[in-house]
Amino acid sequence: MMKQQRTFQDMIQNDKPVLVDFYATWCGPCKMMAPILDQLKGMVGERAGVIKVDVDKNPGAAQAYDVRGVPTLIVFKKGLPVWRRAGVVTAAELYKALSPHL
Repeated sequence: MMKQQRTFQDMIQNDKPVLVDFYATWCGPCKMMAPILDQLKGMVGERAGVIKVDVDKNPGAAQAYDVRGVPTLIVFKKGLPVWRRAGVVTAAELYKALSPHL
């Protein structure tokens, strides 16, 4: 359990912004985010990270950032949350959120 938490911390302690999608496998809107995240990855390439965190498998990470509903998207820069939104978000909106941090 601690190892996963630490890995998550390592992933967000980055000079590059990292978009984290807190999701659940049973969540319909979360499934809608998958192609949107792929589209975003195509737009930002290596300039930003995009990771998905299953809240059922990683309750500690979800709890640490007060994730109450899924999907919740949080952009981290150097380990700090700099933007967050709950619900389905378009690739264009996500790109706009990441842009100042690229």
